[in-house]
Amino acid sequence: MDPEVSIVIPAYNEEEALPHLLERLAEILPQIPPAEVLIVDDGSTDGTPEILKDSVKRYPWLRVLILRRNFGQSAALTCGLDHARGKILVTLDADLQNDPADIPKLLDKLKEGYDLVSGWRKNRQDPFFTRKLPSRVANALISRITGVRLHDYGCTLKAYRREALQGVTIYGELHRFIPVLADLRGARIAEVPVRHHPRRFGKSKYGLSRTYRVLLDLLLMFFFQRFATRPLHFFGLPGGLLFGTGFLIELYLSFLKIFGHQQIGHRPLLLLGVLLILTGINLVCTGLLAELIMRAYYEGSGRRTYALREILP
Repeated sequence: MDPEVSIVIPAYNEEEALPHLLERLAEILPQIPPAEVLIVDDGSTDGTPEILKDSVKRYPWLRVLILRRNFGQSAALTCGLDHARGKILVTLDADLQNDPADIPKLLDKLKEGYDLVSGWRKNRQDPFFTRKLPSRVANALISRITGVRLHDYGCTLKAYRREALQGVTIYGELHRFIPVLADLRGARIAEVPVRHHPRRFGKSKYGLSRTYRVLLDLLLMFFFQRFATRPLHFFGLPGGLLFGTGFLIELYLSFLKIFGHQQIGHRPLLLLGVLLILTGINLVCTGLLAELIMRAYYEGSGRRTYALREILP
């Protein structure tokens, strides 16, 4: 019989943490509905694959997926979710900083009618200046721009109803924005505080260098939320403003040339006006092309611009 809950865990070079993680999961699984655990080895270069191959023989609830190389956390999560069989999907990190014992708490919150429950590392056990402070700023910025109010977007410990992720595709490093992508499909989202432990095994795979990538992904989420189905509005407004400004500049210079008999060929303003007009035309044309691509995508794939929750008699 298919399990009711699927716990998806991406792992990369976690040979020290895995034995302890599996022991903790063995303690927790009897407390929740029938479950399977899918651990996705994301191209580890240590002993992680060998440990998983041995462990799958010991634990009947364990399934192992081994990727050919390191594709990144988003790809590993996508692989696990694609192969999960449960109606409820739980994601978890392998380093044991999140406690598997909090999984029942998330499942109980789902029963209240939510589609997605996100963990909140309220008392996060990480260095303040290199991890906690940048995370707080990023979470506040993401919540403000997207309108999806969460304290902790970076917490991998989350629980989903399977239907909440239908139509949600994770590319690049968008795994932290799954709540935003689910919100676009009308998901009801909640957040619960979860425990967070100091790192005992291995080292963090993240650093301050990812801040810039998060900002770029946030820009992408802003576009998805507001203009994914009407890209001409996104490109057309600034394009029209630039074109109009450039046109007024050239009109002013033409007036000086015709009625004031002034030389305008040496004026930088002339080049600025031409540049603004060309840039405005380029943006509008980009919006038209994006509009055509968007329509071809939806009509060619058979996807709809809406998500239906239920039909009543």
